[in-house]
Amino acid sequence: MITKKDILDAIHGKMIISCQAVEDEPLYVEEKSIMYLMARAAKQAGTPAIRTSSIRDVIAIKEETGLPVIGLVKIQYPGYEGYITPTMKEVDDLVAAGSDVVALDCTLRKRGDGTTVNEFIAQIKEKYPDIILMADISNYEEGINAWKCGVDIVGTTMSGYTDYTSKKDEPDYELMERLAKDTDIPIIGEGKIHYPDQAVKALQTGVWAIVVGGAITRPLEIAQRFQKAIEAGK
Repeated sequence: MITKKDILDAIHGKMIISCQAVEDEPLYVEEKSIMYLMARAAKQAGTPAIRTSSIRDVIAIKEETGLPVIGLVKIQYPGYEGYITPTMKEVDDLVAAGSDVVALDCTLRKRGDGTTVNEFIAQIKEKYPDIILMADISNYEEGINAWKCGVDIVGTTMSGYTDYTSKKDEPDYELMERLAKDTDIPIIGEGKIHYPDQAVKALQTGVWAIVVGGAITRPLEIAQRFQKAIEAGK
């Protein structure tokens, strides 16, 4: 049984690769997950863990790689502004699938059931006292709040993806640095890390680890970045 210490030690100073494909993306195949192939490449490249969405991908990637998996479910419910593991149903499903870490939206946005994110975290910890929780947040206030609620890891995943955060097309290095300095739990730098030099700079902020996704595992996004640069250079 892999422990929290095992996972944190394995990822320290490293790059976790996010292998995700949701409906309407080119690598999403309805009949069968193919993300395990992307995870195979990620493992060969040396990643110590995989972040993925959907129950089927958690199962397939764990079976393929044997690596620790940070699992989440993306689903949009009426009345919920967040869409990453928004309710207990998704938590239950991720736990049953063997997700080693459960990631959830811990922004302070509206939740359709009327609960606060603080109450939701407390409910999860009561039901699953040994669970390892990763809080996906978008700003400093949300990161501090999640830390005080007792999550195990805070990720800067949502910075630039909420209405009230800057839409710059680069990592939020300042947020990474502030949270790494002001909390005593692992901070994971995630979001808009497009290039290797940005990955290096993100790790230099003092975060525990980083997550890189689209820059590695989303071929459409990668191709569009090249096309955009070419058009701009004409």
